Amino acid sequence: MDLAPSALMGPLLMLLGYVGLGWIAAQRLKIDPRPIATLLVYLIAPLTIFRALMNGGPTAEYLVLTLALFILVSTMALLVRRVTQHRFGPQEGALLAFSSGTGNTGYFGLPVALILLPPEGVTLYLFCMLGINLYEFTVGFYLSARGHFSMRQSLIKIARLPLIYAFLFALLLNALNITLPASLMGSLDVFPATYTLLGMMIIGMTLSQVTFSAWDSRFVATCVGLRYLLWPLVMLAAVLLLQYLGPLSPELGMALLLLGVVPMASNVVVVAMELGIQPQKGALAVLVTTLLAPLLIPLYLGLMLRLTGLG
Repeated sequence: MDLAPSALMGPLLMLLGYVGLGWIAAQRLKIDPRPIATLLVYLIAPLTIFRALMNGGPTAEYLVLTLALFILVSTMALLVRRVTQHRFGPQEGALLAFSSGTGNTGYFGLPVALILLPPEGVTLYLFCMLGINLYEFTVGFYLSARGHFSMRQSLIKIARLPLIYAFLFALLLNALNITLPASLMGSLDVFPATYTLLGMMIIGMTLSQVTFSAWDSRFVATCVGLRYLLWPLVMLAAVLLLQYLGPLSPELGMALLLLGVVPMASNVVVVAMELGIQPQKGALAVLVTTLLAPLLIPLYLGLMLRLTGLG
């Protein structure tokens, strides 16, 4: 297993290149990122998840992983919200709570998973990632909205999110053994790449509007701590607990550990942009954790693999 920084440099440079394209688009073409954030939340993300479920053929075991990750990250976010709500402003606290329950498992983590994991491991990783994605657009979206809207307004916004209905519709089709025509599924192939491209570009678009006053050292330091201290410890503890309870496949163990070391989620910026809660601060924090990723991921994974005996 190649954990050298050079193995991760390709995905990192690609993602940073997308960020650069977003910066250029906003600077030179004067593109407003807010409609793109709306497009990601209400169209591209739901169709991406729907396609993944229809292609993956979810089994009960896979869906248990999805549910377990959803419960785990939702609990983490609620605890962080409780701890930070009196130490940060309402919007910063909401953004911290949202970011604490998620990571860049798709845009960044999936290319790395394809490098490090066999096909079975990649499938396990995808269904774990799905639980985190569901958190983002349910519990996470609610926590973010509560930093700016009332409880009633927040719940109404969640009820309008199509990702929830796309997820349920895909499960219904699979339960009824309904297969969509190959031509229709083929037409959905463009959405994962579009999701990655626009999701990273929107960081660059937001950074193009950042002023020096947007830098908040305490906020960024807390985001880095949540991402590179809390998450690795939680996922390491989860793997050690599963090993204690019974046999754990190396593929699942590695997938869980990888989830714990990816950078902050780009969707932090997407959701902040959609709800109008400090997107500039979110973009700066995402950029810092992404730049740290090629240095910390090999170090963290190497140590965690030795501690769990998976290396």
